[in-house]
Amino acid sequence: MRIPVLAPLHREGWVFVAIFLACALMLGLVSDTLGWIGIILTGWCVYFFRDPERVTPVRSGLVVSPADGVIQAITLANPPQELDLKGEDWTRISIFLSVFDVHVNRIPCDGKIIKSVYRPGKFINASLDKASEYNERQALAMVDSDGHEIAFVQIAGLIARRILCDVQEGQQVRAGERFGMIRFGSRVDIYLPKNITPLVIEGQRVIGGETVIADFSSQEPERIGEVR
Repeated sequence: MRIPVLAPLHREGWVFVAIFLACALMLGLVSDTLGWIGIILTGWCVYFFRDPERVTPVRSGLVVSPADGVIQAITLANPPQELDLKGEDWTRISIFLSVFDVHVNRIPCDGKIIKSVYRPGKFINASLDKASEYNERQALAMVDSDGHEIAFVQIAGLIARRILCDVQEGQQVRAGERFGMIRFGSRVDIYLPKNITPLVIEGQRVIGGETVIADFSSQEPERIGEVR
């Protein structure tokens, strides 16, 4: 398989790259130093909106990460009320995305979207636990091909000002498919039934569409890890 050297640019990025480049050219007219700063920022903008291909595990029962980033926390929590999911104390896996991570989000498993709700809110630092409750968010619930319900939530961060979601209620989706993005810093939470043991640990870096974060058919005990 040939691996491309440069990742494609997400369609949302072209306008921003053009704006950054125009600003760089204008700054270059003022001074060479400012012009080079503008070019560096334009390069970062291209890097931010990259949209690389991913190789997604496709076995039934697997749940893959919906986002690139670091597992910030694994806790018991209730899904957003607007999703109307039954049961309490679901396992919430929070993934924090820095401004250097890929921000294209991906579907965690095969199935059907059963609920999609956007809720405006604040723009608290996404690394804080209260961001799950108070920040602007797009919440989705789905049922996988085996009848398991899960939820995942796009959460705006301190400097994120737009959440993009391209799926609708009733839509059939596949694991690893792109479904939206958040710009710029942000967080994605995924909720699993509390009897499902996560296959990731806090502090671990995950890759959207590739890293397996849970397996409905697994009996593996809770994982532990250490920095080495």
